[in-house]
Amino acid sequence: MDVKNTLFYKKSTLNCRGTLLDLGVPVIMGILNLSPDSFYRPQSLKTGKNRTITTDQLLQLAEGMIRDGAGILDIGGMSSRPGAELIPEETEMKRVIPAIEALHQHFPEAILSVDTVRAGVARRAVEAGAGIVNDISGGKFDPELWPTVAELKVPYVLMHMQGTPADMQVQPAYEDVAGTIVDYFADRLAQLHEHGIHDVVIDPGFGFGKTVTHNYQLLHALDQFKIFGNPLMIGISRKSMICKPLAVNPAQALNGTTALHAIALSKGVSILRVHDVKEARECITLMEQYDRIAV
Repeated sequence: MDVKNTLFYKKSTLNCRGTLLDLGVPVIMGILNLSPDSFYRPQSLKTGKNRTITTDQLLQLAEGMIRDGAGILDIGGMSSRPGAELIPEETEMKRVIPAIEALHQHFPEAILSVDTVRAGVARRAVEAGAGIVNDISGGKFDPELWPTVAELKVPYVLMHMQGTPADMQVQPAYEDVAGTIVDYFADRLAQLHEHGIHDVVIDPGFGFGKTVTHNYQLLHALDQFKIFGNPLMIGISRKSMICKPLAVNPAQALNGTTALHAIALSKGVSILRVHDVKEARECITLMEQYDRIAV
């Protein structure tokens, strides 16, 4: 078997604070969203009216994700759903930093990612145990974020978004959605390299300033992003690109999520950012089986 022709062949690794994450087989990033305004909350989390997650609940959810095969845990304290506004940095800190400290203490071998657009939060998070910075803004919201990531020497997730969460779904428009994002990555990656940031994952930003049609055009064109040689991450879990065509709500969108994950994996995606780790792992396992037989 010529391994270079297999579906999942990758040379990439990510150096996460001294721990090498091998992306030779797709990796699952489990979503741990601490915002009470998140568009989806796992049914296993029984929260009160303020939808606050306790530390015990967070650790239980994380333990299950690790057991089910998550290679990364992504911790965020601010909702980025359509219409969401930026919250005060102090509020984000209070949600994220104690959570990362607790996760790092209880699961010291786990690779933790912080989902933030702010340099201050990124710095504190890495000091607390995070090993990746996941930035939906592409460095546009805080000019100090890229210099901070360069100083911290951790991998960086570069995402595309048209507009901001507050206005991104107000009539988003593209002449060529995939071509626009290819150009965006080419420009931003060059700038990141100038900052000394080379361990970069790219994320086309499904649902961030895109219509349902844009999202499916982007899904169809995912293999275009191979030209950069960077690991590719997608976050489509239970999003409206699944809910709207199927006329379901996010709680009913797991089957549709898995179907689209299979398509994305066939196009070379390295990281799946998901709410449901077990089902994503099963999808990867079956795609690996298919790939071995196909070769």
